[in-house]
Amino acid sequence: MGLESYLEGSLLASGALLGADELARYFPDRNVALFVATWNMQGQKELPPSLDEFLLPAEADYAQDLYVIGVQEGCSDRREWETRLQETLGPHYVLLSSAAHGVLYMSLFIRRDLIWFCSEVECSTVTTRIVSQIKTKGALGVSFTFFGTSFLFITSHFTSGDGKVAERLLDYTRTVQALALPRNVPDTNPYRSSAVDVTTRFDEVFWFGDFNFRLSGGRTAVDTLLCQGLVVDVPALLQHDQLIREMRKGSIFKGFQEPDIHFLPSYKFDIGKDTYDSTSKQRTPSYTDRVLYRSRHKGDICPVSYSSCPGIKTSDHRPVYGLFRVKVRPGRDNIPLAAGKFDRELYLLGIKRRISKEIQRQQALQSQNSSTICSVS
Repeated sequence: MGLESYLEGSLLASGALLGADELARYFPDRNVALFVATWNMQGQKELPPSLDEFLLPAEADYAQDLYVIGVQEGCSDRREWETRLQETLGPHYVLLSSAAHGVLYMSLFIRRDLIWFCSEVECSTVTTRIVSQIKTKGALGVSFTFFGTSFLFITSHFTSGDGKVAERLLDYTRTVQALALPRNVPDTNPYRSSAVDVTTRFDEVFWFGDFNFRLSGGRTAVDTLLCQGLVVDVPALLQHDQLIREMRKGSIFKGFQEPDIHFLPSYKFDIGKDTYDSTSKQRTPSYTDRVLYRSRHKGDICPVSYSSCPGIKTSDHRPVYGLFRVKVRPGRDNIPLAAGKFDRELYLLGIKRRISKEIQRQQALQSQNSSTICSVS
C-alpha cells in the first residue's frame, strides 16, 4: 500500500477504517452525541469565572462526542477563549478545528479517540455587511465527513434592528449561495446537491447564531407576558417571534427545524443582572440566539435538549445550546483524513491549567480541614 493511499485512509481487506465494523465498535446504535451552542459575547474582555453551566449542562446524561461552539462579537483574546473551553472540557477532548471571520469564531472539539474517523476540516466565510474593519456581520461555515456522514456547521450574525426583517432574509440568502463548501472532501450524495444552496450538499446541517429576529408587538406587550406570575407563557411569547413567522412562510431556513423553546428570551439583558434592558432604549426582550438543524435523511437528527444559560451574565446575551443525537452511516475510505491533526499546544495548556486548579482546590481543602482540627483542639 503506497503512502498516498495510506493518507487517504484506505485499508486492505475488510478492516476499512471508516467501514461498518469500526463504526459498530464505537457506536453500536450508530448515534453520536452532539453539543451545539451559540453566544453573542458582546465583545466583552471578561470571561465568566466558570464555563461549567455552558459546556457541562446538568441534563446531559451521557458524554458528548462532539462540541461545536459558535461565537458572535467574540472577546478580543480568541486564544484565551479556546484555552478556557479546553480547560473545561478536559483531557478526553481535542480541538479539531478553530476558525474565525472577524469577530465570529467557531471551535470544534471532538472526543480524542474519534479523531481518526474524520476527514480534513474545511471552512468558508461570507461577509454580509461591513460596519467597520473589525465588526463584521456575516457567516462562518465549517464542514467535514465523519465515517460516511457529512456535517456542515454555520454560525451567523444577521443584521440587527427590530424592523429589519428583509435585511436578515437577504443575509440568509447570501450565505446559502456564497459558502463555498465542500472543497476537497467528496460530497456524500452529489445528486441531491444544489449549486445555489450550500445546505443541500451535506447530510447533517446545524445553523446557529445571533439571527437577530425579534419579538414584535413592542416592549410593553412582551413585558406583560414575562411578568404573568411564576411561570412565563413561552408559547404566547413565540406567537410574536419574527423567525417562526418567516420560517412558516418559507422565506428563510428552508427544510430546517428548531427544537421546542422552553427558555426565556436570551436578549437583551443588563450586564451582570437578570433584568432586561433598563436603558432609555428599552429594547424588547427577544429570542435572537437560535440553533436550527436540517437533515438529508428524515429522522437522522433527534433533539435531546434546548436551553439557555441564565447564570452566565457577562454579556447582554445569554448563551443558547442544543444537545442532539445524530445518526451516522459507515463510509468508504476515499476521503482525505484529518489524520490526528489537532491543536496540541492548546491541549497541553488547557490541561496544565486544569491540573493546577485542581491542586489549588486540594490545597485549599487541606488548609480548611487543618484549621478546623486546630480550632477543635
